[in-house]
Amino acid sequence: MDVGMMMLFASYGWDNIGDDQVWEEELKLARIAADSGFDALWSAEHHFFDYSFCPDNLQLMTYLAGQYSDIDFGTAAVILPWHDPLRVAEQVAMLDMLCKGRLRFGMGRGLARREFEAFRGTMDESRERFDEAAPMIVNALRNGFMEGNGKYYPQPKIDIRPRPQYSFDGRIYAVASSEDSVLSAARLGGHMVMFSDRPWPMRLPAIERNRELFQEFHGVPAPPMMITDFCICGTSVSETEAQAKRYMGKFVESNFHHYEFLGDHFSQVKGYDAYAQKAAIAKQSGLEGATEGFMKAAIWGTPDRILRELEARREVLGDFELNVAWRFGGVPFEVAEQGLKLFAKEVLPVLQSWTAAGASQAAD
Repeated sequence: MDVGMMMLFASYGWDNIGDDQVWEEELKLARIAADSGFDALWSAEHHFFDYSFCPDNLQLMTYLAGQYSDIDFGTAAVILPWHDPLRVAEQVAMLDMLCKGRLRFGMGRGLARREFEAFRGTMDESRERFDEAAPMIVNALRNGFMEGNGKYYPQPKIDIRPRPQYSFDGRIYAVASSEDSVLSAARLGGHMVMFSDRPWPMRLPAIERNRELFQEFHGVPAPPMMITDFCICGTSVSETEAQAKRYMGKFVESNFHHYEFLGDHFSQVKGYDAYAQKAAIAKQSGLEGATEGFMKAAIWGTPDRILRELEARREVLGDFELNVAWRFGGVPFEVAEQGLKLFAKEVLPVLQSWTAAGASQAAD
């Protein structure tokens, strides 16, 4: 199994913590992960608010590429409606050249209304903008030039310089939580990315649908999906359960706040039907119920418990890649650091020894 570390750069849930401290401590965890044999370092793109603030994950990965020579770097994800696709293709090609083909390029369309508003955009266009921009970028990375005649990004044919030096086959990722995004990820030929926020049996129909569509579009089995997870790892089940309830609960609260899940706007925004359903569930179950569901999906506990949970998940979903976040919802740095080191010592080697059974075979 391929295992990465997710960098969130969040301050929601901490008292009196500066942005510089958030970044310094997240980068310390990244160094531990890189030195411990993790396969990749990943980061989200978020802006303006304490929910998460890495406004340019390609710039971050360029910095990390100068620090570490034997680990991959990934974006989970670049939010395409907030960018010009030509500039994204140039930045990706340049960074991939600098790190000699170790970049994993992940894309998403965005979810937070207040981030869209700050960029003077509208969520109503996000689906169309993503579906127009994403294939332009993927084709440019494959062919070395970009062109397009769509509604939002009419682009005369132009070369990408520096020219892409390495094939991006197997290194394209797309976030997919809604039905439309599941379709888009399959059409792009990328790894589908989901976040561990609901019990996995609930997500299985969408995962199976992605695999069916991928096979239909490309004539080969879909690559393993990637799951971005949230982890509390320690030596006591009871202690980690209490910590998980506290910190995962605070992270769920930050989701409610940042994405306005208790509001009504998702039902009025084009292309966000799945989130309207999630918002309805959030209203019905409340913070306590949502936290309980989150804890059923995420990984926490002793190394043995975490491995058993991941084995059980694999039996349900088939093969997947794992991307683990350690700093969320007010988790103290010491708890994150100790948990990461224990995970790296006792969980990581076992996961990396798991051989791929084939997604469809494992799911069967």
